[in-house]
Amino acid sequence: MSAQTTDQAESGSGDGAEGGRAAAEAAAARKREQHGWYFYDFACSVYSTSVLTVFLGPFLTAVAKAAADADGYVHPLGIPVRAGSYFAYSVSASVIVAVLIMPLVGALADRSGRKKPLLAAAAYTGAAATTGMFFLGGDRYLLGGLLLIVANAALSVSMVLYNAYLPQISTPDERDAVSSRGWAFGYTSGALVLVLNLVVYQGHDSFGLSEGAAVRICLASAGLWWGAFAIVPLRRLRDRAVVREAGAGPALSGWKQLIATLKDMRRYPLTLSFLLAYLIYNDGVQTVISQASIYGSEELELEQSTLIVAVLLVQVLAVAGALGMGRLAVRYGAKRTILGSLAAWGLTLAAGYFLPARTPVWFFALASMIGLVLGGSQALSRSLFSHLVPTGKEAEYFSAYEMSDRGLSWVGPLVFGITYQVTGSYRDAIISLVVFFALGFVLLARVPVRRAVEAAGNPVPERI
Repeated sequence: MSAQTTDQAESGSGDGAEGGRAAAEAAAARKREQHGWYFYDFACSVYSTSVLTVFLGPFLTAVAKAAADADGYVHPLGIPVRAGSYFAYSVSASVIVAVLIMPLVGALADRSGRKKPLLAAAAYTGAAATTGMFFLGGDRYLLGGLLLIVANAALSVSMVLYNAYLPQISTPDERDAVSSRGWAFGYTSGALVLVLNLVVYQGHDSFGLSEGAAVRICLASAGLWWGAFAIVPLRRLRDRAVVREAGAGPALSGWKQLIATLKDMRRYPLTLSFLLAYLIYNDGVQTVISQASIYGSEELELEQSTLIVAVLLVQVLAVAGALGMGRLAVRYGAKRTILGSLAAWGLTLAAGYFLPARTPVWFFALASMIGLVLGGSQALSRSLFSHLVPTGKEAEYFSAYEMSDRGLSWVGPLVFGITYQVTGSYRDAIISLVVFFALGFVLLARVPVRRAVEAAGNPVPERI
Protein backbone atom coordinates (compact mmCIF):
# COMPACT_ATOMS: atom_id res chain seq x y z
CA MET A 1 0.00 0.00 0.00
CA SER A 2 1.43 3.41 -0.91
CA ALA A 3 2.02 6.11 1.66
CA GLN A 4 -0.69 8.24 0.06
CA THR A 5 -3.18 5.40 0.20
CA THR A 6 -2.24 4.71 3.81
CA ASP A 7 -2.70 8.37 4.73
CA GLN A 8 -6.14 8.44 3.06
CA ALA A 9 -7.19 5.30 4.85
CA GLU A 10 -6.07 6.71 8.19
CA SER A 11 -7.83 10.01 7.44
CA GLY A 12 -11.02 8.21 6.46
CA SER A 13 -10.79 6.10 9.57
CA GLY A 14 -10.44 9.24 11.67
CA ASP A 15 -13.40 10.92 10.01
CA GLY A 16 -15.48 7.80 10.57
CA ALA A 17 -14.52 7.64 14.24
CA GLU A 18 -15.36 11.31 14.75
CA GLY A 19 -18.65 10.85 12.93
CA GLY A 20 -19.45 7.87 15.11
CA ARG A 21 -18.68 9.84 18.26
CA ALA A 22 -20.82 12.73 17.07
CA ALA A 23 -23.72 10.39 16.33
CA ALA A 24 -23.35 8.75 19.73
CA GLU A 25 -23.30 12.13 21.47
CA ALA A 26 -26.38 13.27 19.54
CA ALA A 27 -28.21 10.07 20.45
CA ALA A 28 -27.28 10.49 24.12
CA ALA A 29 -28.49 14.09 24.13
CA ARG A 30 -31.72 13.00 22.45
CA LYS A 31 -32.26 10.27 25.07
CA ARG A 32 -31.71 12.78 27.86
CA GLU A 33 -34.37 15.06 26.44
CA GLN A 34 -36.73 12.14 25.89
CA HIS A 35 -36.39 11.09 29.52
CA GLY A 36 -37.12 14.64 30.64
CA TRP A 37 -40.06 14.83 28.23
CA TYR A 38 -41.62 11.68 29.71
CA PHE A 39 -41.71 13.34 33.10
CA TYR A 40 -44.17 16.02 32.04
CA ASP A 41 -46.72 13.26 31.46
CA PHE A 42 -45.66 11.92 34.86
CA ALA A 43 -46.36 15.35 36.38
CA CYS A 44 -49.63 16.43 34.80
CA SER A 45 -51.44 13.11 34.29
CA VAL A 46 -52.24 13.05 38.01
CA TYR A 47 -54.59 15.98 37.37
CA SER A 48 -56.41 14.09 34.63
CA THR A 49 -56.66 10.96 36.77
CA SER A 50 -57.26 12.05 40.36
CA VAL A 51 -59.00 15.36 39.71
CA LEU A 52 -60.89 15.17 36.45
CA THR A 53 -61.66 11.45 36.35
CA VAL A 54 -62.19 10.50 40.01
CA PHE A 55 -62.78 13.18 42.60
CA LEU A 56 -63.88 16.51 41.11
CA GLY A 57 -66.95 15.32 39.19
CA PRO A 58 -68.84 13.78 42.14
CA PHE A 59 -67.54 16.39 44.61
CA LEU A 60 -68.41 19.43 42.49
CA THR A 61 -71.80 17.89 41.70
CA ALA A 62 -72.44 17.48 45.44
CA VAL A 63 -71.38 21.10 46.03
CA ALA A 64 -73.71 22.26 43.23
CA LYS A 65 -76.58 20.24 44.69
CA ALA A 66 -75.97 21.87 48.08
CA ALA A 67 -76.35 25.26 46.39
CA ALA A 68 -79.34 24.26 44.22
CA ASP A 69 -82.86 25.62 44.59
CA ALA A 70 -85.89 23.51 45.40
CA ASP A 71 -86.14 22.34 41.78
CA GLY A 72 -82.51 21.13 41.72
CA TYR A 73 -81.11 24.01 39.65
CA VAL A 74 -78.17 26.37 40.19
CA HIS A 75 -77.99 29.71 38.41
CA PRO A 76 -74.44 30.66 37.32
CA LEU A 77 -74.62 34.06 35.60
CA GLY A 78 -78.40 33.82 35.95
CA ILE A 79 -78.60 30.74 33.70
CA PRO A 80 -80.68 27.85 35.09
CA VAL A 81 -78.54 24.69 35.10
CA ARG A 82 -79.50 21.34 36.56
CA ALA A 83 -77.00 20.64 39.34
CA GLY A 84 -76.22 17.22 37.89
CA SER A 85 -75.12 18.84 34.60
CA TYR A 86 -72.97 21.59 36.14
CA PHE A 87 -69.71 19.63 36.04
CA ALA A 88 -70.15 18.62 32.40
CA TYR A 89 -70.93 22.19 31.39
CA SER A 90 -67.88 23.45 33.32
CA VAL A 91 -65.67 21.03 31.40
CA SER A 92 -67.14 22.34 28.13
CA ALA A 93 -66.52 25.94 29.20
CA SER A 94 -62.89 25.15 30.09
CA VAL A 95 -62.30 23.70 26.65
CA ILE A 96 -63.81 26.74 24.92
CA VAL A 97 -61.41 28.98 26.88
CA ALA A 98 -58.53 26.75 25.81
CA VAL A 99 -59.60 27.04 22.17
CA LEU A 100 -59.14 30.80 22.33
CA ILE A 101 -55.64 30.55 23.80
CA MET A 102 -53.93 27.46 22.34
CA PRO A 103 -53.44 28.50 18.70
CA LEU A 104 -51.94 31.82 19.76
CA VAL A 105 -49.54 30.12 22.17
CA GLY A 106 -48.52 27.63 19.48
CA ALA A 107 -47.81 30.38 16.95
CA LEU A 108 -45.88 32.38 19.55
CA ALA A 109 -43.79 29.34 20.51
CA ASP A 110 -42.82 28.56 16.92
CA ARG A 111 -42.07 32.16 16.06
CA SER A 112 -40.02 32.86 19.18
CA GLY A 113 -38.52 29.39 19.65
CA ARG A 114 -39.17 29.73 23.40
CA LYS A 115 -41.41 26.79 24.18
CA LYS A 116 -39.94 26.15 27.63
CA PRO A 117 -40.89 29.46 29.37
CA LEU A 118 -44.42 29.16 27.96
CA LEU A 119 -44.61 25.55 29.14
CA ALA A 120 -43.53 26.63 32.62
CA ALA A 121 -46.15 29.39 32.77
CA ALA A 122 -48.97 27.05 31.69
CA ALA A 123 -47.85 24.22 33.98
CA TYR A 124 -47.65 26.33 37.11
CA THR A 125 -50.91 28.16 36.39
CA GLY A 126 -52.66 24.80 36.18
CA ALA A 127 -50.87 23.44 39.23
CA ALA A 128 -51.82 26.51 41.29
CA ALA A 129 -55.50 26.31 40.27
CA THR A 130 -55.57 22.61 41.12
CA THR A 131 -53.95 23.20 44.51
CA GLY A 132 -56.60 25.89 45.14
CA MET A 133 -59.31 23.24 44.96
CA PHE A 134 -58.48 22.56 48.60
CA PHE A 135 -60.75 25.53 49.38
CA LEU A 136 -63.85 24.03 47.77
CA GLY A 137 -66.71 22.97 49.98
CA GLY A 138 -70.09 24.08 51.23
CA ASP A 139 -71.96 25.75 48.37
CA ARG A 140 -68.91 27.20 46.54
CA TYR A 141 -69.84 25.71 43.19
CA LEU A 142 -68.85 28.90 41.33
CA LEU A 143 -65.32 28.71 42.75
CA GLY A 144 -65.15 25.05 41.76
CA GLY A 145 -66.23 25.82 38.21
CA LEU A 146 -63.73 28.69 37.92
CA LEU A 147 -60.80 26.61 39.18
CA LEU A 148 -61.77 23.76 36.85
CA ILE A 149 -61.85 26.13 33.87
CA VAL A 150 -58.43 27.61 34.70
CA ALA A 151 -56.75 24.27 35.45
CA ASN A 152 -58.20 22.46 32.44
CA ALA A 153 -57.37 25.30 30.04
CA ALA A 154 -53.82 25.55 31.43
CA LEU A 155 -53.33 21.81 30.98
CA SER A 156 -54.46 22.05 27.37
CA VAL A 157 -52.09 24.94 26.64
CA SER A 158 -49.18 23.12 28.28
CA MET A 159 -49.87 20.01 26.19
CA VAL A 160 -49.60 22.05 22.98
CA LEU A 161 -46.03 22.89 23.92
CA TYR A 162 -45.22 19.46 25.35
CA ASN A 163 -46.43 17.61 22.24
CA ALA A 164 -44.58 20.02 19.96
CA TYR A 165 -41.28 18.69 21.34
CA LEU A 166 -41.99 15.16 20.07
CA PRO A 167 -40.77 15.69 16.46
CA GLN A 168 -37.70 17.52 17.78
CA ILE A 169 -36.52 14.93 20.32
CA SER A 170 -37.13 11.73 18.33
CA THR A 171 -36.43 10.33 14.89
CA PRO A 172 -39.39 9.23 12.74
CA ASP A 173 -38.81 5.56 13.57
CA GLU A 174 -38.66 6.31 17.32
CA ARG A 175 -41.86 8.28 17.65
CA ASP A 176 -44.42 5.53 18.24
CA ALA A 177 -42.25 4.12 21.03
CA VAL A 178 -41.37 7.52 22.54
CA SER A 179 -44.99 8.67 22.51
CA SER A 180 -46.16 5.38 24.04
CA ARG A 181 -43.55 5.61 26.80
CA GLY A 182 -44.75 9.13 27.61
CA TRP A 183 -48.30 7.87 28.09
CA ALA A 184 -46.97 4.93 30.13
CA PHE A 185 -45.14 7.34 32.46
CA GLY A 186 -48.37 9.31 32.87
CA TYR A 187 -50.46 6.28 33.69
CA THR A 188 -47.81 5.05 36.11
CA SER A 189 -47.93 8.29 38.09
CA GLY A 190 -51.72 8.28 37.96
CA ALA A 191 -51.81 4.79 39.46
CA LEU A 192 -49.26 5.64 42.13
CA VAL A 193 -51.07 8.75 43.32
CA LEU A 194 -54.45 7.01 43.20
CA VAL A 195 -53.11 4.40 45.62
CA LEU A 196 -52.13 7.20 47.99
CA ASN A 197 -55.51 8.88 47.46
CA LEU A 198 -57.28 5.61 48.24
CA VAL A 199 -55.36 5.34 51.53
CA VAL A 200 -56.28 8.92 52.50
CA TYR A 201 -59.92 8.61 51.44
CA GLN A 202 -60.57 5.19 52.95
CA GLY A 203 -58.75 6.03 56.17
CA HIS A 204 -60.01 9.58 56.60
CA ASP A 205 -61.53 8.79 60.01
CA SER A 206 -58.25 7.43 61.34
CA PHE A 207 -56.52 10.59 60.08
CA GLY A 208 -59.08 12.76 61.85
CA LEU A 209 -60.52 14.04 58.57
CA SER A 210 -64.05 14.35 57.30
CA GLU A 211 -64.84 12.73 53.96
CA GLY A 212 -65.02 16.14 52.29
CA ALA A 213 -61.68 17.22 53.76
CA ALA A 214 -60.07 13.99 52.50
CA VAL A 215 -61.37 14.68 48.98
CA ARG A 216 -60.08 18.27 49.08
CA ILE A 217 -56.64 17.05 50.17
CA CYS A 218 -56.60 14.56 47.28
CA LEU A 219 -57.52 17.34 44.84
CA ALA A 220 -54.85 19.71 46.14
CA SER A 221 -52.17 17.01 46.22
CA ALA A 222 -52.54 16.60 42.45
CA GLY A 223 -51.63 20.26 41.99
CA LEU A 224 -48.59 19.94 44.24
CA TRP A 225 -47.46 16.80 42.37
CA TRP A 226 -47.92 18.56 39.01
CA GLY A 227 -45.80 21.52 40.09
CA ALA A 228 -43.07 19.42 41.70
CA PHE A 229 -42.40 17.02 38.82
CA ALA A 230 -42.74 19.68 36.12
CA ILE A 231 -39.26 20.77 37.22
CA VAL A 232 -37.70 17.71 35.53
CA PRO A 233 -38.75 18.45 31.91
CA LEU A 234 -38.13 22.15 32.42
CA ARG A 235 -34.51 21.33 33.31
CA ARG A 236 -33.89 18.79 30.53
CA LEU A 237 -35.78 20.07 27.49
CA ARG A 238 -34.10 22.77 25.45
CA ASP A 239 -35.37 25.41 23.07
CA ARG A 240 -34.23 25.46 19.45
CA ALA A 241 -33.17 28.59 17.62
CA VAL A 242 -35.51 29.78 14.88
CA VAL A 243 -34.99 32.00 11.89
CA ARG A 244 -37.21 35.02 12.38
CA GLU A 245 -38.72 36.95 9.56
CA ALA A 246 -37.95 40.65 9.39
CA GLY A 247 -40.56 42.82 10.99
CA ALA A 248 -42.48 42.80 14.21
CA GLY A 249 -41.57 40.49 17.07
CA PRO A 250 -43.68 37.53 18.02
CA ALA A 251 -45.77 39.32 20.62
CA LEU A 252 -46.97 41.83 18.04
CA SER A 253 -47.73 39.34 15.30
CA GLY A 254 -49.32 36.50 17.26
CA TRP A 255 -52.83 36.86 15.85
CA LYS A 256 -51.51 37.44 12.32
CA GLN A 257 -49.43 34.29 12.73
CA LEU A 258 -52.51 32.38 13.88
CA ILE A 259 -54.45 33.39 10.78
CA ALA A 260 -51.45 32.46 8.63
CA THR A 261 -51.26 29.06 10.34
CA LEU A 262 -54.92 28.30 9.62
CA LYS A 263 -54.42 29.29 5.99
CA ASP A 264 -51.22 27.26 5.77
CA MET A 265 -52.97 24.13 7.00
CA ARG A 266 -55.20 24.24 3.92
CA ARG A 267 -52.07 23.31 1.92
CA TYR A 268 -52.12 19.93 3.69
CA PRO A 269 -55.67 18.62 3.26
CA LEU A 270 -54.74 15.08 4.29
CA THR A 271 -53.35 16.37 7.59
CA LEU A 272 -56.63 18.20 8.08
CA SER A 273 -58.56 15.01 7.27
CA PHE A 274 -56.71 13.19 10.04
CA LEU A 275 -57.37 16.07 12.46
CA LEU A 276 -61.10 15.95 11.68
CA ALA A 277 -61.26 12.22 12.40
CA TYR A 278 -59.20 12.67 15.56
CA LEU A 279 -61.32 15.61 16.70
CA ILE A 280 -64.43 13.44 16.59
CA TYR A 281 -63.24 10.17 18.13
CA ASN A 282 -61.07 11.87 20.74
CA ASP A 283 -64.05 13.98 21.79
CA GLY A 284 -65.63 10.69 22.81
CA VAL A 285 -62.47 9.57 24.64
CA GLN A 286 -62.15 12.79 26.63
CA THR A 287 -65.83 12.77 27.56
CA VAL A 288 -65.64 9.19 28.85
CA ILE A 289 -62.59 10.15 30.93
CA SER A 290 -64.26 13.17 32.50
CA GLN A 291 -67.79 11.76 32.96
CA ALA A 292 -67.14 8.12 33.96
CA SER A 293 -67.09 8.90 37.68
CA ILE A 294 -70.41 10.74 37.42
CA TYR A 295 -71.94 7.75 35.63
CA GLY A 296 -70.58 5.37 38.24
CA SER A 297 -71.64 7.39 41.28
CA GLU A 298 -74.99 8.78 40.12
CA GLU A 299 -76.38 6.08 37.79
CA LEU A 300 -74.71 2.91 39.06
CA GLU A 301 -74.78 4.06 42.70
CA LEU A 302 -71.21 2.98 43.39
CA GLU A 303 -69.14 4.11 46.36
CA GLN A 304 -66.28 6.57 45.88
CA SER A 305 -63.80 3.89 46.94
CA THR A 306 -65.11 1.62 44.18
CA LEU A 307 -64.57 4.39 41.63
CA ILE A 308 -61.01 4.93 42.86
CA VAL A 309 -60.19 1.23 42.53
CA ALA A 310 -61.76 1.15 39.06
CA VAL A 311 -59.72 4.11 37.85
CA LEU A 312 -56.62 2.61 39.44
CA LEU A 313 -57.30 -0.51 37.41
CA VAL A 314 -57.57 1.66 34.28
CA GLN A 315 -54.17 3.24 35.04
CA VAL A 316 -52.41 -0.09 35.52
CA LEU A 317 -53.88 -1.64 32.39
CA ALA A 318 -53.37 1.55 30.38
CA VAL A 319 -49.61 1.26 30.89
CA ALA A 320 -49.67 -2.26 29.48
CA GLY A 321 -52.13 -1.18 26.79
CA ALA A 322 -50.01 1.77 25.66
CA LEU A 323 -46.85 -0.34 25.41
CA GLY A 324 -48.67 -3.30 23.89
CA MET A 325 -50.41 -1.22 21.24
CA GLY A 326 -47.08 0.44 20.50
CA ARG A 327 -45.73 -3.02 19.63
CA LEU A 328 -48.81 -3.78 17.54
CA ALA A 329 -48.20 -0.55 15.63
CA VAL A 330 -44.68 -1.69 14.79
CA ARG A 331 -46.15 -4.81 13.22
CA TYR A 332 -49.43 -3.60 11.73
CA GLY A 333 -49.01 0.18 11.53
CA ALA A 334 -50.41 2.94 13.74
CA LYS A 335 -53.51 3.54 11.63
CA ARG A 336 -54.76 -0.05 11.75
CA THR A 337 -54.03 -0.30 15.45
CA ILE A 338 -55.97 2.90 16.18
CA LEU A 339 -58.92 1.67 14.11
CA GLY A 340 -59.00 -1.53 16.16
CA SER A 341 -59.02 0.50 19.38
CA LEU A 342 -61.94 2.64 18.16
CA ALA A 343 -64.01 -0.47 17.50
CA ALA A 344 -63.22 -1.63 21.04
CA TRP A 345 -64.24 1.77 22.44
CA GLY A 346 -67.65 1.60 20.78
CA LEU A 347 -68.31 -1.92 22.06
CA THR A 348 -67.22 -0.93 25.57
CA LEU A 349 -69.65 2.00 25.75
CA ALA A 350 -72.48 -0.15 24.41
CA ALA A 351 -71.75 -2.67 27.16
CA GLY A 352 -71.63 0.16 29.72
CA TYR A 353 -75.22 1.11 28.93
CA PHE A 354 -76.44 -2.25 30.24
CA LEU A 355 -74.37 -2.37 33.44
CA PRO A 356 -76.52 -3.18 36.48
CA ALA A 357 -76.49 -0.74 39.39
CA ARG A 358 -74.65 -1.49 42.64
CA THR A 359 -72.57 -4.24 41.02
CA PRO A 360 -68.88 -3.27 41.26
CA VAL A 361 -67.55 -6.39 39.52
CA TRP A 362 -69.13 -5.42 36.19
CA PHE A 363 -67.88 -1.86 36.53
CA PHE A 364 -64.37 -3.26 37.08
CA ALA A 365 -64.75 -5.34 33.91
CA LEU A 366 -65.72 -2.21 31.99
CA ALA A 367 -62.77 -0.31 33.47
CA SER A 368 -60.45 -3.11 32.34
CA MET A 369 -61.71 -2.83 28.76
CA ILE A 370 -61.22 0.95 28.80
CA GLY A 371 -57.73 0.68 30.25
CA LEU A 372 -56.50 -1.69 27.56
CA VAL A 373 -57.41 0.69 24.71
CA LEU A 374 -57.12 4.11 26.35
CA GLY A 375 -53.37 4.68 26.46
CA GLY A 376 -52.60 3.12 23.11
CA SER A 377 -55.24 4.99 21.14
CA GLN A 378 -54.01 8.32 22.52
CA ALA A 379 -50.28 7.61 22.21
CA LEU A 380 -50.48 6.31 18.65
CA SER A 381 -52.70 9.18 17.53
CA ARG A 382 -50.09 11.64 18.78
CA SER A 383 -47.18 9.85 17.12
CA LEU A 384 -49.11 9.43 13.85
CA PHE A 385 -49.88 13.14 13.75
CA SER A 386 -46.22 14.00 14.36
CA HIS A 387 -45.44 12.49 10.94
CA LEU A 388 -48.00 14.82 9.32
CA VAL A 389 -46.48 18.09 10.62
CA PRO A 390 -44.27 20.17 8.28
CA THR A 391 -40.81 20.82 9.73
CA GLY A 392 -40.56 24.10 11.64
CA LYS A 393 -44.29 24.33 12.35
CA GLU A 394 -44.47 21.85 15.24
CA ALA A 395 -46.01 24.06 17.94
CA GLU A 396 -48.44 25.73 15.54
CA TYR A 397 -49.70 22.43 14.19
CA PHE A 398 -49.72 20.78 17.59
CA SER A 399 -51.87 23.65 18.82
CA ALA A 400 -54.40 22.54 16.21
CA TYR A 401 -53.89 18.96 17.36
CA GLU A 402 -54.40 19.96 20.97
CA MET A 403 -57.56 21.78 19.96
CA SER A 404 -58.70 18.41 18.67
CA ASP A 405 -57.31 16.59 21.71
CA ARG A 406 -58.68 18.86 24.43
CA GLY A 407 -59.55 22.21 22.92
CA LEU A 408 -62.53 21.10 20.83
CA SER A 409 -63.55 18.28 23.15
CA TRP A 410 -66.41 20.37 24.48
CA VAL A 411 -69.03 18.86 22.20
CA GLY A 412 -69.01 15.48 23.96
CA PRO A 413 -69.48 16.88 27.50
CA LEU A 414 -72.10 19.25 26.11
CA VAL A 415 -73.99 16.37 24.47
CA PHE A 416 -73.62 14.35 27.68
CA GLY A 417 -74.92 17.25 29.80
CA ILE A 418 -77.81 18.12 27.48
CA THR A 419 -78.85 14.48 27.19
CA TYR A 420 -79.01 14.20 30.96
CA GLN A 421 -80.76 17.56 31.32
CA VAL A 422 -83.45 16.46 28.83
CA THR A 423 -83.86 12.81 29.84
CA GLY A 424 -82.67 12.73 33.45
CA SER A 425 -80.85 9.47 32.60
CA TYR A 426 -77.10 9.01 32.68
CA ARG A 427 -77.52 5.78 30.71
CA ASP A 428 -78.93 7.75 27.80
CA ALA A 429 -76.08 10.24 28.22
CA ILE A 430 -73.36 7.55 28.09
CA ILE A 431 -74.80 5.72 25.06
CA SER A 432 -74.98 9.01 23.14
CA LEU A 433 -71.17 8.96 22.96
CA VAL A 434 -70.97 5.86 20.74
CA VAL A 435 -71.57 8.01 17.66
CA PHE A 436 -68.24 9.81 18.22
CA PHE A 437 -66.27 6.57 17.91
CA ALA A 438 -68.28 5.24 14.97
CA LEU A 439 -67.93 8.42 12.93
CA GLY A 440 -64.28 8.83 13.87
CA PHE A 441 -63.58 5.26 12.71
CA VAL A 442 -65.14 5.91 9.30
CA LEU A 443 -63.26 9.18 8.76
CA LEU A 444 -59.88 7.80 9.86
CA ALA A 445 -60.27 4.73 7.66
CA ARG A 446 -60.52 7.04 4.64
CA VAL A 447 -57.23 8.92 5.35
CA PRO A 448 -54.30 7.70 3.16
CA VAL A 449 -51.63 8.22 5.81
CA ARG A 450 -48.61 7.42 3.61
CA ARG A 451 -49.62 10.07 1.12
CA ALA A 452 -50.27 12.44 4.02
CA VAL A 453 -46.73 11.97 5.37
CA GLU A 454 -45.23 12.52 1.92
CA ALA A 455 -47.38 15.63 1.38
CA ALA A 456 -46.01 17.10 4.63
CA GLY A 457 -42.48 16.61 3.28
CA ASN A 458 -41.47 13.98 5.86
CA PRO A 459 -39.83 10.56 5.42
CA VAL A 460 -42.35 7.71 5.45
CA PRO A 461 -41.68 4.99 8.08
CA GLU A 462 -41.72 1.38 6.94
CA ARG A 463 -45.05 0.82 8.72
CA ILE A 464 -47.55 3.55 9.51
